[in-house]
Amino acid sequence: MIQYSVKHENKLDCGGAYIKLLPGGDKFESTKFGGDTPYAVLFGPDICGSSNKRTHVIFHYEKKSDNLLVKKNINCEDDTLSHLYTLVLRPDNTFEVFVDNKSVRSGKLEEEFDFLPAKEIKDPDQSKPTNWVDDKKIPDPDDVKPEGYDDVPKELPDPDAKKPDDWDDEDDGEWEAPMVDNPDYKGPWKQKMIDNPEYKGKWEHPMIPNPDYEYDDEMYAVCKDGGCTHVGFELWQVKSGTVFDDIIVTDNLEEAKKFAEETFFAKKDGEKEMFDESKKKEEEEQKSMMDDDDSDLDEDMMGGDEF
Repeated sequence: MIQYSVKHENKLDCGGAYIKLLPGGDKFESTKFGGDTPYAVLFGPDICGSSNKRTHVIFHYEKKSDNLLVKKNINCEDDTLSHLYTLVLRPDNTFEVFVDNKSVRSGKLEEEFDFLPAKEIKDPDQSKPTNWVDDKKIPDPDDVKPEGYDDVPKELPDPDAKKPDDWDDEDDGEWEAPMVDNPDYKGPWKQKMIDNPEYKGKWEHPMIPNPDYEYDDEMYAVCKDGGCTHVGFELWQVKSGTVFDDIIVTDNLEEAKKFAEETFFAKKDGEKEMFDESKKKEEEEQKSMMDDDDSDLDEDMMGGDEF
C-alpha cells in the first residue's frame, strides 16, 4: 500500500501530483528519472479544468505492452487544503482507494482494469444470416401519395398585400406581393410506417469461451522480480506550491493508519482552522471594500451641480 498527502497551496487549474513506485534496485539511476522512466505503480490526483478531476491509479503489467489505467473515474479533492491519498493492493487481486481515510473506490483488478482478455468472444464461425430481417418498421404498401400532393406550393403571394401608392413600375419594376406561408402546405410526403411482420428482432452474435483467457493469480504482484526499490514524484503543474508529505509505503494497513494519525490527522484540524480564519478575513476585507465603494458612490450622487 502507498499513502501520502498532497496540498495545493494555490488553487490548481491544471496539473497532476502523482507518486510512482519504481523498480531498478542498485542499477536505478535517479539523475535520469523522468516521465518516461518505467514504473510499477502510478497513483495520485489529476486536475485539468472544472470537469476533469480524478485520482489516477495505473499499474504496469508484464503481460501487457501498455500500462493499465483504472476504467472508471475516481474523484479527487481540488481545494487548497491537505488531503491524504491511500492505495491498497491486496494478494487476492483486489484494490481500494482511500481519500482522508474514507474509501472512495474498491473492486477486483480483472473488473476495474484490463489485466485479462475477455472471458468470451464472438464466435468467428458465426455471422448474421443473409435472410435475417432486422427492420422493425416498413413503409405501408397501402399508403399512397394523394394525387396533386406535390402541386401544393410552400408559399403564396400575400392576398392582403397592396401595391404602395408611390410605387412606380417604370422606376421600381413590376410590383410583386410578398410571399407568406401556405397553410395548405404539409411538407414533403412521407409514406406511413407499419410494424414489419417479418421482423425477427436484433441479431446477437453468439459468444464462445475465449481460448486466450487465463486467470492470473498474481495480477497484484506488479512489483515482483526484484521488487520496487524507489519512490518518485511526477509533476505536471501550471502553478507552484504543491506540497507532499506523510509518505509511507508498507504492506500493513494498520501501520499506515497509525502513521496517518501521527502525521496527517495530527495537523489537519489546525490547518482547517487557519484556512477558515483566512477565508473569513478575506470575506471581511472584500465586504469592507464594497462598503467603501458604495459610500463613494453616494457622495458623488449628492455632490453634483444644481440646475
